[in-house]
Amino acid sequence: MAEARVALVTGAAGGIGAAAARALAADGRAVAVGHRTDADGAARVVADVEEAGGRAVAVAVDVTDPASVDAAFTRAEEALGPVTVVVANAGIADDGLFARMGPERWRRVLETNLDGGYHTLRRAVPTMVRAHFGRIVTVSSVGAYAGAAGQANYAAAKAGLLGLTRALARELAPRTITANAVAPGPVATAMTAALPEARRADLAATVPLGRLAEPDEVAAAIAFLASDAASYVTGAVLPVDGGMAMGA
Repeated sequence: MAEARVALVTGAAGGIGAAAARALAADGRAVAVGHRTDADGAARVVADVEEAGGRAVAVAVDVTDPASVDAAFTRAEEALGPVTVVVANAGIADDGLFARMGPERWRRVLETNLDGGYHTLRRAVPTMVRAHFGRIVTVSSVGAYAGAAGQANYAAAKAGLLGLTRALARELAPRTITANAVAPGPVATAMTAALPEARRADLAATVPLGRLAEPDEVAAAIAFLASDAASYVTGAVLPVDGGMAMGA
């Protein structure tokens, strides 16, 4: 890498986001660790990065609130420098059968998973345009194209994120800005750890490789797409799903 660059990762206090922050730092990025409420988790990620010799700062951010997003980027810029690598990872799930899914439940997931990506990238892009460089990585899901019963809101939001990513890839390519997505399958995070053992086994059984992904495996794909080695990759969706949606 020719120069140190600053990355901001949303939803980075744990799971995929925390692993991505550590992986980007290992690649030489200074990292802003975005979190909504888990300040302790974000502080642990910052401590891990600094212990390994990197630079990091925790930034509180509610991706559904444009003012909060702006404040988080400003804090990152003041502490680390211009942000030219962004990982839009923040997301929630609120599953339920579609026939029983009221507007509030639908809207809550869309506001975080899709609108949150819009607010994050809208704040990030002008800095990248000025720098004539940028790496955008969004975290979608295998559910965006494979679907899952009880996840109409989640699947719709993650599919919308793919469309947003590819539109930006075309729009921003002349400025040497790439935009790509990763599409994980089931991942071993605190959310899946809270599920009954039988449900975790059922999830693993849907995966050809027969197990859940580790966050570090998804983070490795994110770090590649954010790297100089991926300078000719844009508009791509990289599945990290153990073969769940092969050919989709």
